[in-house]
Amino acid sequence: MNGQPEITEPEPLAGSGEFMDAVRAGQPFAVARDGHGTGEPVPPRRRGRFVTRAEFAATSRTAPGVCLDAFRADQDRTTEQGRRLHGQGRESAAPHHRPG
Repeated sequence: MNGQPEITEPEPLAGSGEFMDAVRAGQPFAVARDGHGTGEPVPPRRRGRFVTRAEFAATSRTAPGVCLDAFRADQDRTTEQGRRLHGQGRESAAPHHRPG
């Protein structure tokens, strides 16, 4: 597949954890089934790094301003669209009546 080491399905399961250690370390592999490439294992994303208050403040200084009224109106509009899409609009706020 991309010049990467190729492994077949049973190999990772039969190994002693070396395969998983290599994937976690970022080693690329091509996984094959019946001679055809089926995928590439990807290590889990690393958690985001901690940002200090000073770093956040420095970055925020160059961020664009936010109009709170426009932001709230946008949120209200989005919420109403979601309610309509899921049948939860104001008109359907009453309990559903089941004939019976």
